[in-house]
Amino acid sequence: MVDWHLLGLSFVAVFLSELGDKSQVAAIALGGSSRFPKAVFLGTAAALLLASFLGVWLGEGTAQLLPAAWVKGIAAAGFGIMGIRLLWPQAEEATESEVES
Repeated sequence: MVDWHLLGLSFVAVFLSELGDKSQVAAIALGGSSRFPKAVFLGTAAALLLASFLGVWLGEGTAQLLPAAWVKGIAAAGFGIMGIRLLWPQAEEATESEVES
């Protein structure tokens, strides 16, 4: 039996998160410079399927070892850390802006 709500939620979440992603930009570049856009589509689709499969497989394995609340907490903390790192100016950027001044 298929959980249609979960299927739809997964589709929307991944679709929206992939829009404008580096992988989409790479697909646009490859598709625009190739004589075989179908091959680019099949290659990028296969790569996304494999990456999604690995994510689900690792998530399932982790969920069997740890409680679901811990897995969600670890994922939330990881996203939070990445967000803070993106907002925090890097040492290289700070020195470059100081040199330009």
